[in-house]
Amino acid sequence: MSGRPEILFPLFAGAETLQGVGPKTALSLAQIEIETPRDLLFSLPYSVVDRRRRETIRGVDLPAVITVEVTIGSHRPARNRGGAYRIHAEDAETGFQLVFFHGRSRYLEAQLPEGARRVVSGKLELFDGLAQMVHPDHMLPVEAAHEIPEFEPVYSLTHGVTQKTMYKAAQSALSRMPELAEWIDPAQMLKEAWPAWHEALQTAHAPRGPDDLDLQAPARARLAYDELFSHQLTLALARQTERKVRGLQSKATGRMQSRVLKALPYHPTGAQARAIAEISADMASDKRMNRLLQGDVGSGKTLVAFMALLVAVEAGGQGVMMAPTGILAQQHMEGLAPLAEDAGVVIEILTGRDKGAERKAKLAALKRGDIQILVGTHAVFQQDVEFRDLRLAIVDEQHRFGVRQRMELAEKGKGADVLVMTATPIPRSLALAQYGDMDVSVLDEKPPGRKPVKTAVISTERMQEVVDHLRQAISEGRQCYWVCPLVDESELSDLTAAEERFKHLRAILGEGTVGLVHGQMPPAEKDAAMAAFQAGQTKVLVATTVIEVGVNVPNASIMVIERAEIFGLAQLHQLRGRVGRGSAQSTCLLMYQPPLTEGGRKRLEVLRETEDGFRISETDLQMRGAGDMIGTAQSGLPRFRIADLERQAGLMAVAQSDARSLLAADPTLESSRGKAARVLLWLMKQDQAIRLISVG
Repeated sequence: MSGRPEILFPLFAGAETLQGVGPKTALSLAQIEIETPRDLLFSLPYSVVDRRRRETIRGVDLPAVITVEVTIGSHRPARNRGGAYRIHAEDAETGFQLVFFHGRSRYLEAQLPEGARRVVSGKLELFDGLAQMVHPDHMLPVEAAHEIPEFEPVYSLTHGVTQKTMYKAAQSALSRMPELAEWIDPAQMLKEAWPAWHEALQTAHAPRGPDDLDLQAPARARLAYDELFSHQLTLALARQTERKVRGLQSKATGRMQSRVLKALPYHPTGAQARAIAEISADMASDKRMNRLLQGDVGSGKTLVAFMALLVAVEAGGQGVMMAPTGILAQQHMEGLAPLAEDAGVVIEILTGRDKGAERKAKLAALKRGDIQILVGTHAVFQQDVEFRDLRLAIVDEQHRFGVRQRMELAEKGKGADVLVMTATPIPRSLALAQYGDMDVSVLDEKPPGRKPVKTAVISTERMQEVVDHLRQAISEGRQCYWVCPLVDESELSDLTAAEERFKHLRAILGEGTVGLVHGQMPPAEKDAAMAAFQAGQTKVLVATTVIEVGVNVPNASIMVIERAEIFGLAQLHQLRGRVGRGSAQSTCLLMYQPPLTEGGRKRLEVLRETEDGFRISETDLQMRGAGDMIGTAQSGLPRFRIADLERQAGLMAVAQSDARSLLAADPTLESSRGKAARVLLWLMKQDQAIRLISVG
């Protein structure tokens, strides 16, 4: 797999080798990421203009694009600078005007001499009852008129590049297309009735109407699939390489697990049981586990995680659970400690706060294997932290934890299994794009005992009622979160919004009742405010969104979100999940500032109707698009030129199973289809994958 296959060389030449593209145009094209003929092939037209020739303009509904043969009549040059230069033209049945601004007489007289026959094509409009064509797109002698395509594709342009240049360059790129061997599974091709690769590109660049521009059009669907398939093939190769690292076989005895299950006041849900079985099977195999545990708010991830940690302990090893912050690590510790007691295992916490003798003692115990389960922050990465036999690492909240850290963690335990937990339900298509190298377990049922949260949508004009409702609830001993929006990116105004609300509520509800937490506070102050709320000293916590991840205060049963209409759906869903954790009936009040936009209203309604995080995230994806949803810049989501993650989710799933089965049958891509797939990887610039094959 040493270098790019020769058959692709013509597609990877410079853009200036294309017809009509000089060095200057090549620089302009680079602005829209077109640097080679290959890039141009994948920049498909987004619209099409019907330029079929007609006899006359008579009876046509204007405005419209018209292509017609005319006899050129008299010229009327502009009377003043910047005025219009008009030329009369007659088709077979009627006349109209060709209009030019800044028209130069000498040029126009040479191009359109009086009495000549020409084919003109452009937008015809009525102006003061006169039909006019301003600056025709084409004006050609009859014998050259075949150059005007019947259906002209319309491309996205950049400054300094015209449609004409783009069209010529694209035609020139198409003429260099090699015939490539097929990499798509023949059964899939048949089922979808997809054309071959080069034929698909030819068709996609020559649409004959709006239907050909549709994502579902066979040529476009096929090209989208090529992108998704090459991406999934890269992920599948990464997965195959990761699995070559021999994993540790950790077989559960069930001795400790059964104690925990006996002590539970309820039965695990079907989804929990399934996830535990999938994880246990992975841990028992000699391949390294790389699994994503995706669970909605309150779906019982803690129990599943703990059962996985017990597999490691029962097999004679250790497990570690990592959280992004000290507060969250502390919470995991509180959640796991009672379970650990039931199981009879030793659990400890290690964060950046552990100093001196205490830290030394913990490290020694860890190295001896006396600590069986460690909960911690990334402090567990430090050089001096050594395990006796680390078998499982659980990572909470993937978003702050990339592939590199997953690798580092695995270094600590050679071949340790990795389980990543996320509380953000991600629609299937995005989960596949982002975590396609991982196996996924989904918790989509709620354990018994969690009451649904009542959700109401209220205008800010009813603020007074909300505050009265709060006062009543506090007198009954309940607690409340009050979330203020980040008004804009400037930290000052975010601060003022939260501080103003804090002062306002403190004035009404009384001095020691209200706490405040925001992003600009020193961590120690933030922790202190959180702790006071957790201990029930303060009854209302005014906060910016720093509380969305993982804070657990069972007594908090009211969540007020101000300006809910400017939050993302997933974020609102996460915030709502902070209440409804105790036995009291909980409420979430979504306050909006009227007037609501259509989109804003729809988003708040979805939240009112459902607590199903997956349904909410699917809606979010349809409304906002993939990039926005996870903020493409930091999400590691691939950018596709043709495929559309929102609307082609189904294709992504097919691409994943196809890529995995191709590799299962042909791990080194040596078969004829395997070799074709290698060419696809080069074509799609999947360099990472190519490196994996050559190393593998």
